[in-house]
Amino acid sequence: MPSSDREHLQALFRRIYAVVRRIPRGRVATYGQVAELAGIPGGARVAGAAMKTSRPADALPWQRVLGKAGRLRGRIAIHDPVGAAAQRALLEREGVAVGDTGLVALDRVGWLPTAGSGRAASPRRRPRSGSKRRASSSRR
Repeated sequence: MPSSDREHLQALFRRIYAVVRRIPRGRVATYGQVAELAGIPGGARVAGAAMKTSRPADALPWQRVLGKAGRLRGRIAIHDPVGAAAQRALLEREGVAVGDTGLVALDRVGWLPTAGSGRAASPRRRPRSGSKRRASSSRR
């Protein structure tokens, strides 16, 4: 990998790590959310790669980053059973309820940063993208 590419990737990872460090104890965020907050919209896989290549010296609360499993659910995304068990134990120690299949309720413990705060905001609903009804023929 050329030096400029490596430096670019390291800069992206540093931005991701900075976001992960802001996730408060007892809260979680998804890979996609972390990427977006780091200025990398659609970069969930980049966030995943950053987390996978992190080192203990990076001092990241890595257990607080989950895969997306629906609009209001996150899931432990580690496929290695030992790693998944470690993530579950760390989350439960922080008071995060983890279901039998590794699901976590984002509407309860999901982190939505507010300006100047590491605390979670209340969940927001996305605006509807439009009416489900068809436009009448008189509007066409």
